[in-house]
Amino acid sequence: MNENLPPCPECSSAYTYEMGALLVCPECAHEWTPSAAAGQSAEDDGEKVIRDSVGNILADGDTVTVVKTLKVKGSPSGIKAGTKVRNIRLVDGVDGHDIDCKVDGFGPMQLKSSVVKKA
Repeated sequence: MNENLPPCPECSSAYTYEMGALLVCPECAHEWTPSAAAGQSAEDDGEKVIRDSVGNILADGDTVTVVKTLKVKGSPSGIKAGTKVRNIRLVDGVDGHDIDCKVDGFGPMQLKSSVVKKA
């Protein structure tokens, strides 16, 4: 047991270990990044934490993938599912749009975190 590693956020096991960039719990097989553990404590402190469509915590500068095709005004095709968006910025946007980014082929726009997945 390494006393410098946090306990598992799923089952609170103290037997976590490092595997590359991930922390792993041998009891429940939960894997997470150390930054995700820090984000969860920030959420417990009342700070706003923005999560993607599958629950990963997002941060400024992350790369995300669009999970469903999005309609865009003035564009016949829209943004296709699977489009990668690099270097996002988290903002307190209008109408649930909490990601500010530049999408290749479309330019600057805001997206909802519920339609992206961390890449």
